[in-house]
Amino acid sequence: AIADELKAEGKSHAAVLRRDGVVRIDKVLSHGVADALRAWAFDHRVEARAEVDEGRIGQLYRFADVLLKHNRCDLTMPLGQPVVMSALTEAIVDSSVGATIQSLLGDTAPLYELSCLISDPGSQRQVVHPDTPYGARSGIAEDEPVLYTCFIALQDVTEDMGPTTWIPGTHTKKAHAQFGRSGTPGDDKDSLLSSTPSVLGLLPKGCCAIFDSRCLHNGGANVSAEGRSRALFYFTFKNPKVGNAGNPGSIRPELIGKTTLKELRTELGVLRDKGVSERLDELAATPPLMAGGEAVMISDLGLIARLGSIGREAF
Repeated sequence: AIADELKAEGKSHAAVLRRDGVVRIDKVLSHGVADALRAWAFDHRVEARAEVDEGRIGQLYRFADVLLKHNRCDLTMPLGQPVVMSALTEAIVDSSVGATIQSLLGDTAPLYELSCLISDPGSQRQVVHPDTPYGARSGIAEDEPVLYTCFIALQDVTEDMGPTTWIPGTHTKKAHAQFGRSGTPGDDKDSLLSSTPSVLGLLPKGCCAIFDSRCLHNGGANVSAEGRSRALFYFTFKNPKVGNAGNPGSIRPELIGKTTLKELRTELGVLRDKGVSERLDELAATPPLMAGGEAVMISDLGLIARLGSIGREAF
């Protein structure tokens, strides 16, 4: 009965996402898990920075490349950490988030990102942008989505913390065409941004927003006078028909292309019920450490991820 209820909720949320390009879902994480994950992420950020600075591990094994880096970091998450597993279980197994993404992309959608963005006071406002452009990719029709990302607030997000602004309905061919035009009064980028209603991501702790990567959005400036940082735990799934999404994902290199929505949902359930999942243990296994270099070869994908590549701008 619970599974049927989540499936029905997922279909409803998916319909909103297809129409608007963004949807909010409440109570995805319990407050206890959100608090524990936030505390662990802040501690891990210090440890990860020391590992990289001391040359004990390569940068790309701990941090993704994010634009406007000042007072902002994109800390990739390990599957082996218990609190990360707890958060994923609550999000994609126990809430309607998993069913929503399944309804949109199917069971074989690969995990494309798994990270935590931390924006400290002083981080700057970003320009409005999509994560991926509108248009055809190899193997899919022009109007098919590329990525769906789920941002989960690990604390209440207030306006002074620089919440994300989304512009619903701008994941379309028409909106992207107008966004690319200038100097045409009434039908250019300025007109689109000034006339289209937007929504502000003032998410309570444990609540989330899922959005289509083509939906226009931007992260605000964190001007908190009380020194409050904004932490968002997030994950992204890719359309399985897509080869190259057009933007490198914020994910640890050893996890690239290694698991799918169905496998994660199944194995997280196994872990909770039996206390162990051999497959998750395999995925969480520590890769060979790499220090001192700026590139790492993921041989099975033939992919070179380089520092200084286009960074994720979605916050």
